[in-house]
Amino acid sequence: MKKQILLTGGNGFIGKNIRESFLAQKYDIFAPRSYELDLTDTAAVDTFFATRRFDAVIHAAAKPGHRNAKDTNRLFYTNMRMFENLARHTECFGRLINLGSGAVYDAAADNRMVCEEEIGRRMGKDDHSFCKYVMHKRIEKTPNMLDLHIFGVFGPYEDWEIRFISNAICKTLFDLPVTLRQNRRFSYLWIRDLMPVLEYFIENEPAYKSYNVTPDEETELLQAATAVLDAAGGGDIRVATQGYGLNYSGSNARLRAEIPHLRFTPLKEAIQDLYAYYQTNKNMINPDLLLSDK
Repeated sequence: MKKQILLTGGNGFIGKNIRESFLAQKYDIFAPRSYELDLTDTAAVDTFFATRRFDAVIHAAAKPGHRNAKDTNRLFYTNMRMFENLARHTECFGRLINLGSGAVYDAAADNRMVCEEEIGRRMGKDDHSFCKYVMHKRIEKTPNMLDLHIFGVFGPYEDWEIRFISNAICKTLFDLPVTLRQNRRFSYLWIRDLMPVLEYFIENEPAYKSYNVTPDEETELLQAATAVLDAAGGGDIRVATQGYGLNYSGSNARLRAEIPHLRFTPLKEAIQDLYAYYQTNKNMINPDLLLSDK
């Protein structure tokens, strides 16, 4: 019998990719839409779990706080409310896997190859970082919860208006230059490389309460832009400010030690795959939205 998985945020960027991955064949994934299950409604969530049990919950739902978000009001309240409404029902699932963020280290800080032992040295002031910090502290004290820190994930269905790699690809499709304010170092994760990690933690007891889910090496924005131009067969890159901005990368040593066979897709290969996706779906891109950087 297949394991039963509850996926929150199933209609978002990561959620859609999970539903289209091999995980959807291996497991029975139940991904209710927000109108079917409002995670901020305590009574509704209580009623939902009154008659349901799951082997695992993948918590991918979140109210976004990025620069393209339509509404950032009550961000901390909304995200914590959703999380706590799930946490009230730990007896109804085997494990909750929280898809967290590198912001747990404070998104406004200079984070370069940070490791899990550094969590707590800083506490971010913005709602997004503070929310990830508080969730992490809650997860640390709850036996059947796990926190995965994802720094820069990219792939189909992401917000191409603002996400750098997708935005760069879309610009090349309309013969526009790839632009960046300043070079930075990121831990860019190809979305499909997340799926074996989720599979492992559904099937196995983790040795720790949290893991950075990052590839072995950092990626510079200029490096990613160059790979995009290689896939496109040419183009132009424009950098507003020379030097490096704040870093946003994490060490995967803990994850590597636990899952030594894990393979990460080379950056150029992943970008070529994503380029082909946008070529096929070029009609969904509004080029007018590529003319100014958000």
